[in-house]
Amino acid sequence: MKVLDLDAVRAFVLVADLHSFTRAADALDTTQSAVSLKLKRLEAHLGKQLVERTPRVVRLSADGNAFLGAARDLLNAHERALGSLSVERRRLVLGLSEHVAGPNLPTLLATLNAHDPGLVIELHLGMSAALLAQFDERRLDAVIVRYGADEPPRDDAQALFSEPLGWLATPEWLLRVGEPLQLALLSAPCNVRTVALQTLNEAGIAWQEVFVGGGVAAVGAAVAASLAVSPLARRVAPRGLVDVGARLGLPPLPESRVTLHSRVREKRSMETLRLVANGLATQ
Repeated sequence: MKVLDLDAVRAFVLVADLHSFTRAADALDTTQSAVSLKLKRLEAHLGKQLVERTPRVVRLSADGNAFLGAARDLLNAHERALGSLSVERRRLVLGLSEHVAGPNLPTLLATLNAHDPGLVIELHLGMSAALLAQFDERRLDAVIVRYGADEPPRDDAQALFSEPLGWLATPEWLLRVGEPLQLALLSAPCNVRTVALQTLNEAGIAWQEVFVGGGVAAVGAAVAASLAVSPLARRVAPRGLVDVGARLGLPPLPESRVTLHSRVREKRSMETLRLVANGLATQ
């Protein structure tokens, strides 16, 4: 009877979820070559090619797709077996910036649950400054926040990725001649709000706030309703919005950086936290 290596199966599932050997290695806190070796040994053990490797993309083979569901079931059964011996379930209290969480958050949460069903995730969405304050008060185990390009990150920040901000609106949105730029913004304090208004002021562009939201979902809804333009990362904005900055002659916005602050030390929870970070980067 063939006995499967659970570490190799876990590596395969992460490669499938993240579409990348490099990101899977980050989630497992190991090297890309180690993940590749685990996959090769698993494929040799099964006598099947599970992953098609090309220079630009990693995708599952037909056998890989057929094996993925059973691989998840195996890992889940293993977690349930371990959980049955635990008096208390593990918990991760995570803060996530409104300007980082995107519309694919439900998919990411489903992936996390499939990857680590024994972990209770307590998720708090908010503004970066408020989340960092809660982290310092030890109310959160980890936070993923956004820094402006000119804002120096703290010493405990782990860089995850950078991305540009754009002036997003519906394709049909038009600026009326002689009127100030109509904006939909998050309420202060908000780093993205501050950077956007500073950029407009330095360029001498008149603006008018027509909508203030308590979260990115509210601001995105206002922009999707053609009420205004908003400075947003395309990844977190509703689908269908376009960057109207060049058409309106607006100054470009600087890139912003997404960072992780964590005091998590338990190995399995650290692995899941890295999966969150990599999942956000691939949205």
